[in-house]
Amino acid sequence: MTSSLGTPPGTTVVDVAVIGAGVVGSAIARLLSGHELDVALLDARDDVGDGTSKANTAILHTGFDASPGTLESRLVAEGYHLLRDYADRTGIPYEPTGALLVAWDEEQLDALPELQRKAERNGYHETEIVGPGEVYAQVPALGPGALGGLTVPGESIICTWTTTLALATDAVHRGTRLLRGHRVESVTVGGGDTVLHTSVGDVRARWVVNAAGLGGDVIDARFGHDRFHLHPRRGELFVYDKQARPLVDRIVLPVPSKLGKGVLISPTIYGNVMLGPTAEDMTDRRDTATTESGYAFLLDKGRRIMPSLLREEVTATYAGLRAASDVGDYTIEVDAAQRYAVAGGIRSTGLTSSMAVAEYLVDLLGKAGLSLHERDDLPEPPRMPNIGEARPRPYADAERIARDPAYGTVVCFCERVTRGEIRDALNSTIPPHDLDGLRRRTRAMNGRCQGFYCGATVTGMLGDAPPHGEGQQR
Repeated sequence: MTSSLGTPPGTTVVDVAVIGAGVVGSAIARLLSGHELDVALLDARDDVGDGTSKANTAILHTGFDASPGTLESRLVAEGYHLLRDYADRTGIPYEPTGALLVAWDEEQLDALPELQRKAERNGYHETEIVGPGEVYAQVPALGPGALGGLTVPGESIICTWTTTLALATDAVHRGTRLLRGHRVESVTVGGGDTVLHTSVGDVRARWVVNAAGLGGDVIDARFGHDRFHLHPRRGELFVYDKQARPLVDRIVLPVPSKLGKGVLISPTIYGNVMLGPTAEDMTDRRDTATTESGYAFLLDKGRRIMPSLLREEVTATYAGLRAASDVGDYTIEVDAAQRYAVAGGIRSTGLTSSMAVAEYLVDLLGKAGLSLHERDDLPEPPRMPNIGEARPRPYADAERIARDPAYGTVVCFCERVTRGEIRDALNSTIPPHDLDGLRRRTRAMNGRCQGFYCGATVTGMLGDAPPHGEGQQR
């Protein structure tokens, strides 16, 4: 693979190397590149957002239920506003659906006032405790037995795939050197720079930022630290067909437990309905298999929450891994002596907090000695393709089709993806390397037939696309 450093690996020293091109690492690289710095963004995988970030439950959180006084609660609250504003400017699909926490027993009902007080301590004052009548007025399809609820009108659904891609694209437009397929295998800290020994070759950097997601503690240990430990927490989900969408127009949440927010039912930005996730602690950091026991668990929960949903067709099932930390908060620190920073233990709330994490960490880097001079020649943020259902899509845009008939040629009929959209993705700033990457950029092959109809055409278009060397991604 060609290096976007523009010279053989190891001969150029960048100012900052960011390890991990998930949503947090991409946000950090984007912000750093807004300064007079030479930034490299590395990822072990062949695409941005291909690790923990891609399997998020895709909720833009208000932070109402975070632990008050933690760094996480602060950054989620700040990140909520930052990301919502950025989504408006870039076209990242999101919908302010609101959420409803449902209490199914007396213990959960008794917990609602404390949840409301917690929200207020977190600076969110828009919740309301409601009785069963209002619960069923808001979500008539709920199963019987709900005793009450807590409304959270500010919660939204968002496209996690487009969020990471937008931040990484913005970073590249600002000059970040994107190095996909560069797994950091060891590090050597020197007097003037650190050498990251990767699977492709050496990358030298004056400063290093560790945003490696589930591998964050491994990288941290290579810099001599032992301050947090991660393990994968697998979450399995069902995705129901678009015909199920009338059943639920907002996020239906359980009363949270220590393991997380529990099993929810939520509309998706793509017009589906999602049930999940499970929360299974694992040891294998690569095990994203779905399981019979996971299915049984979700079906049991779904039968209680919304039995009519289980009569709808399942379009897909998948599993993602979340980075569960033995520290109860984010670990965001700078080691000035080694010119090294870490953003670790950033769990599923990292989608919402990503831009605030970047601001917080870059401020720490400046205080630790990184020279930060803001640029006055920044390009406009990218305008991202709309793959959500909240706004018109290309197949329904007569003016756009008149200008370019490729947007009127539907290739994937389940998701109504056009030839023009696939062509644009293949020729974008950060093109996909494989079919999964193309799915995340266009929704092609993600529908109810799972590529049975369009798979050959989409695969052919990917195969016919010109090769994109990483060196072109400046």
